[in-house]
Amino acid sequence: MQLFSIKTPLIKPGDDMAGVLIDAIDAVGIGPKDNDIFVLAESAVATAEGRVVELESVVPGERAAELSKFYGNDPRKMELIIRESDEILGGVTGVVVTITKGVLSPSAGIDSSNAPQGYVVLLPEDAKRSAIQIRERLMAEYQCNLAVIIGDSRTQPLRLGCVGIALGCAGIEPVEDARGRIDLFGKPLLITRRATADNIVSAAQIIMGEADESTPAVLIRDAPVRFIKGSEDIPLISRKECLYFGCFEKEEQKY
Repeated sequence: MQLFSIKTPLIKPGDDMAGVLIDAIDAVGIGPKDNDIFVLAESAVATAEGRVVELESVVPGERAAELSKFYGNDPRKMELIIRESDEILGGVTGVVVTITKGVLSPSAGIDSSNAPQGYVVLLPEDAKRSAIQIRERLMAEYQCNLAVIIGDSRTQPLRLGCVGIALGCAGIEPVEDARGRIDLFGKPLLITRRATADNIVSAAQIIMGEADESTPAVLIRDAPVRFIKGSEDIPLISRKECLYFGCFEKEEQKY
């Protein structure tokens, strides 16, 4: 599997993300081939889509003011967290744990890094739709089958550091079902599913970076994934099916 970094100029609200990407690809002389995968940073996609908010323009409500004191957060950012999240679960000083677009997310995915001073970047409104649209533009430009993943980073429970997570993808199967396959000792796998899109994003983030690398896109070639013609939703599971949520709920029921 090969990874190629794609540097771009600073992405601004209103930019044509696909157009910027095509110019950057052509500038570095990487000719996309059939079954190449493009991983795009969600902050770049969201910025191009105008999902950048000036904090001075936000008027916090009463709930935001209360929660900001409890979690030591900017009340204006807290107001945006309330608006963007499905549910607020708790948090620590400076960070609120939310369910946003069905996924566990710190502070509803709202980020002040890679945003101008006094501004924050929200998640893309619909990452799957964005991935589909960008993929269609790239395939029309390069006349080959491609996949696009829009990714973000998340922390893992009780682990320091971030790993990749796919917010939306098109052109590959996002989760591969490995149930029924045989392990090294001849036993069938019973519950294993491979989070293919998340793993691809993690690989890309090794060279994409989180700071001033100006690398919001990575081209991945020869990835061992299942390509599809269209797009699929990234599967979600219920809290009862979730290892972490499920075990805590059972513990609470004991008392």
